[in-house]
Amino acid sequence: MRTRELGIRIGRGTPGRFNAITDVAGVRVGHHTLNVEAGEASTHTGVTIIEPRAGSARMAPCFAGCHILNGNGDATGLEWIREAGLLTTPIAYTNTHSVGVVRDALVAAERNETNGDVYWCMPVVLETYDGLLNDVWGQHVTADHVQRARAEARTGEVREGNVGGGTGMICHEFKGGIGTASRVLKPAEGGWTVGALVQANYGRRDALRVAGYPVGEVLGEVHSPFRQTEGGRTGEPGMGSIAVTLATDAPLLPHQCTRLAQRASVGIARMGGGTEDSSGDIFVAFSVGNSNLPAASYGRVGKPTTAVEMVNNDHMSALFSAAAEAVEEAIVNALLAATDMSTRGARVEAIGSERLLSALRKVGWRPDSQNR
Repeated sequence: MRTRELGIRIGRGTPGRFNAITDVAGVRVGHHTLNVEAGEASTHTGVTIIEPRAGSARMAPCFAGCHILNGNGDATGLEWIREAGLLTTPIAYTNTHSVGVVRDALVAAERNETNGDVYWCMPVVLETYDGLLNDVWGQHVTADHVQRARAEARTGEVREGNVGGGTGMICHEFKGGIGTASRVLKPAEGGWTVGALVQANYGRRDALRVAGYPVGEVLGEVHSPFRQTEGGRTGEPGMGSIAVTLATDAPLLPHQCTRLAQRASVGIARMGGGTEDSSGDIFVAFSVGNSNLPAASYGRVGKPTTAVEMVNNDHMSALFSAAAEAVEEAIVNALLAATDMSTRGARVEAIGSERLLSALRKVGWRPDSQNR
């Protein structure tokens, strides 16, 4: 069950039809999941693809921006976003040691799909570390897995939890993974939609908050993969990362997309995250609102100017609030969708709906109560 199905209210905003990043028109999400038990070489990882528009992102680029809350992580393609303010490829999530192969697979796909009629591309690939549950050193993700994830990309409902890039992830010492949510602004605020998709793999148990309630304070007795007694690898609580993508149909310019990306930090902070040195917290935001942006001409004759729209700054606050709420709820959805995983000598429990509701009641939450 997802957050709202349990009566848990995150903020005061209204979700879209699917309460997912795919509520932003044209955005598609696909996963490919790898689950192979082979002792120390067990593989629990995958690839998640976010396509900003149907068809070629190169031929219909989006304005975009990015933000790094903490840089203990890696990504490709962000320098071009910072420089040009454009997203011209899909966005991919995977594990730390598979960034290169995923990036290379997207480059090859771009070449094949354009018959080589493009000088270069710089795919955006984000990672989080799944080495406790996955043989990350084995680099088991292949180009074929990337293409399968792309082939699965769809609008509508998005699978969450132990899927795609989120398969082997841990969040607040519970099983984590992929989560998504959205918010639709009121007509007076512009009526636009903001959607978030997270790969949640961060956070300490004792810091966990849900809807403002300190549930982590009463969940300390639940088994933690970082407090094992049988020896072997354990890591430390809070290690990992979180990758966030925000999409909107509001017509934002690149610097406004960067400002939107920054607000992912607020959603993570409300959950009790964002303060660990060992977490890479990297965020990308893009807008499909200006659908007329031209593909790069690279020497061919093209128009010297393009007319674009932008949201006035005094209307940005509602978008910021929507982004923070969507990220916060996406993380809770990831936790609720995830299932237990035991492998490689490690055991990670899912938080589960009943356990979460019990913890919320212990700290004073009621289904009809508001956020603290």
